[in-house]
Amino acid sequence: MSIIQIATLAIVALILGRLPKGRELALLAVSAFAVFWLQPNEPFVTLRFWLPVATLAIAVLAWALTSAPEARGWKQNWPAAAVLIGVILLMDLNRYFKLEQIYITGTPLLPLTLSGLAGIFVLASLLLRSQKTNRFWMLAAFIGIIVVFIFLKTPSLTKIVSDLAASRRGQTAGKVIAPLSWLGFSYIAFRLMHTIFDRQSGRLPALTLGEYVNYVIFFPSFIAGPIDRADRFVRELRAPLSLQNEDWIDAGTRFFVGLFKKFVLADMLAVISLNDLLVSQVKTAGWMWVFLYAYTFRIYFDFSGYTDMAIGVGRLMGIRLPENFAAPYLKPNLTQFWNSWHMTLTQWFRSYFFNPLTRVLRSGERPWPIWLVILVTQTSAMVLIGLWHGVTAGFVTWGLWHGLGLFLQNRWSELVRTRLP
Repeated sequence: MSIIQIATLAIVALILGRLPKGRELALLAVSAFAVFWLQPNEPFVTLRFWLPVATLAIAVLAWALTSAPEARGWKQNWPAAAVLIGVILLMDLNRYFKLEQIYITGTPLLPLTLSGLAGIFVLASLLLRSQKTNRFWMLAAFIGIIVVFIFLKTPSLTKIVSDLAASRRGQTAGKVIAPLSWLGFSYIAFRLMHTIFDRQSGRLPALTLGEYVNYVIFFPSFIAGPIDRADRFVRELRAPLSLQNEDWIDAGTRFFVGLFKKFVLADMLAVISLNDLLVSQVKTAGWMWVFLYAYTFRIYFDFSGYTDMAIGVGRLMGIRLPENFAAPYLKPNLTQFWNSWHMTLTQWFRSYFFNPLTRVLRSGERPWPIWLVILVTQTSAMVLIGLWHGVTAGFVTWGLWHGLGLFLQNRWSELVRTRLP
């Protein structure tokens, strides 16, 4: 995101926070527009239109799959459906409006878009009526999300799309400037899977279409988190909007702190951060350490800066997003570091992978020993977190390294605790 886009969305959030009525639908319209507006260039131009459409489509279909019967009424959901359809059609019609500064003009022909919308409507209707087969469709949805995720996170697979686009343009394979990138899918996937799991366990509250899609594509946290929970988010959305002066001050302070982290500290550190060019120009270990630490803190200020801005912008609209960082580099050990770095991601894996796997391994007629359970669960969880960053051997190694480190630190802490008086 550019600083202009961030500033624009912050101003819009400020306006939304002052609306006496209609906050949910207005927020839905802005978030849906942001999905299109923020989508980067793609190997195929029309993908910049169809990928945002796919984002909205899977959110609608996931709602149809997970929604409670009392939240499915046409009367309470048609306004949100109309907003989503209206945003999609407006973005498609930019081929006639020619507002190139806002969005691409090479959008599909209107009949093709209308056909796509009709297909989404038919699928959603079928899901809403297929209560008896919901378990099957939930499993299918989960597998589908994982398959798409693996494809997007595997460089060799996304390169196929780029090479295909290059060949169609008569260019040399591998020379396409814009790689395939589905904006926000890394975070959308976790929100969707969270609602699927909680629907199966009976913990998901009854959400209308507008509430559900707002949760999935909430524009402050759409790109870089935090990963909120649906039950917590919808409580904030439903609560009467009553911001006081201190709320505005806190929101503004948080936003500008994040802006400073991202566009001053992180961008300054980028100049001396570890990269191939700098490595080729120096020969001393001292400079390598400087580059490495600069890269480390650059990632922190960049990521936590985005989080601060998201929390500040969300608060302008009365939505308190969860914290994602708690001074991780000041923690005394690796366990506390991971409890303070990207906390919502860690909590997601703890809730839906680590704890369930631990219960499985510790139950049954022959439960595993505690040390082996800790080794397997911590290592596998960290490998999965590594694969979330990218399906490569490097991230698998990264996950194994951190998983083993967490295991050793846990065993050492337990040993010291039992030996000390």
